Amino acid sequence: MKIISNISKCIIVIGCFLIWSCEDFVEVETPDYFLTTQNVYNNDESADRALRGMLNQLFNISFANGSYQSVSFLGGLSADNYDLYSNSQELISFYYNNIPVNNNNNLSLWSGAYNAIYQSNALLEGVRDNSDLSTALVNKIEGVSRFVRAFTYFHLLNLYDEVPLILTTDYQSNALASETDRQEIYNQIILDLETASELLSDSYADNDRTVPNTYACYALLARVHLFLENYQAAEDYSSLVIQASDQYTLLSDFDMVFLADSEEAIWQISPIGWGTSFTHTRDGNALIKTPTVSTPLALSRNFLESYDPTDLRLENWVDYIIQNEDTLFYPYKYKIQYENSGEITEYSMVMRFAEQYLIRAEARTMLSKFAQAIEDINTIRERSGISPISNTEDSHNQDLILQLVINERRKELFSEWGHRWFDLVRFEMLEELSEKNNSEFSTPRSLLFPIPDSERERNPNLNQNPGY
Repeated sequence: MKIISNISKCIIVIGCFLIWSCEDFVEVETPDYFLTTQNVYNNDESADRALRGMLNQLFNISFANGSYQSVSFLGGLSADNYDLYSNSQELISFYYNNIPVNNNNNLSLWSGAYNAIYQSNALLEGVRDNSDLSTALVNKIEGVSRFVRAFTYFHLLNLYDEVPLILTTDYQSNALASETDRQEIYNQIILDLETASELLSDSYADNDRTVPNTYACYALLARVHLFLENYQAAEDYSSLVIQASDQYTLLSDFDMVFLADSEEAIWQISPIGWGTSFTHTRDGNALIKTPTVSTPLALSRNFLESYDPTDLRLENWVDYIIQNEDTLFYPYKYKIQYENSGEITEYSMVMRFAEQYLIRAEARTMLSKFAQAIEDINTIRERSGISPISNTEDSHNQDLILQLVINERRKELFSEWGHRWFDLVRFEMLEELSEKNNSEFSTPRSLLFPIPDSERERNPNLNQNPGY
């Protein structure tokens, strides 16, 4: 566990060159407090603080912070796991899959992602050909920065499709960058992750899972190759993570899964980015309902009915509150809605071990390794206290097993990083989306978020997605 008094680790970025006050990407002036790389990268101590600052700052940028403008929240709202209880047009448009090009939440999501990419690029430039730093630290900074950049581009691609591929901090050329071919971006993602996997450690220092390691790279490579339908590579990489039993385990106590330094965590983000103000996650703050706080989302009846009544996930990760005689169910993976003092006990979960079994199950299904796919599905089901799938003649039906994987992904990964939205899009599950209370759903427009209009006004080389 990390104590809030250790806040100095996150302050470095605020006074350093990594952040500018506005998250806008396309038109960026040189920050007034930009420091030269010589100031930051002339010794190991300051360079390591800059890296830690970047990781902590992920908790504050909209793209990654778990709040109303994040991938987790807006991706979940766009899918079919939630009902919306809000009059905010900014949120209603995501729920109805009819996002206007001037939606401010969409702009914050986009610009927050490019903020993370800028920070990664700045760190990479700072350590390039740097003889003042130790080789071990240079490797660590390059590996983590490449990982964060790859992670961010993966989400941009699957939210917006083709986007500008920015690999430098040259704001003048970046401001007029046009979108890059989808495969070229995926190639860069894979290159970054393969390079990072060789630079980073296999383990976590002091079990601190906020710093990505080699297995985090493997886990994201497994996901990337799954989305690219490179099923053998997806199986191979997920197997590398699953075999790391000294690092990861599926926890039988569901209350422990989302704690700081959880043994199920592959990568987490610490709320230390709040500064000295609070010690809770934004995920918990945005999703948990209390008698005095009515958050805008509740779990949909369709989602709740997807569970077996004896499923331990339903018992442990879903709670309810009665408001105005209505029973509203909400995600309860995070147990703390608000806390302004004391030790940080929950971290924001970004990637976790259970997903790797589901990635491998899907890859094995598509490789016609049906018995092995069923074993992976059953690993998740048995942890959840529900009956395993029998290896019968029917269970050798590829379409049937694939649907079982999709269903388990929905129940296991709900409220986390837009997983359900990405599954609906990549499998073109239009019927599920049309069954939502959203008569405005249409395709292809609704399967991509729009490029923010204000960004296109600044950069005439950005094309809009179809239908907008």
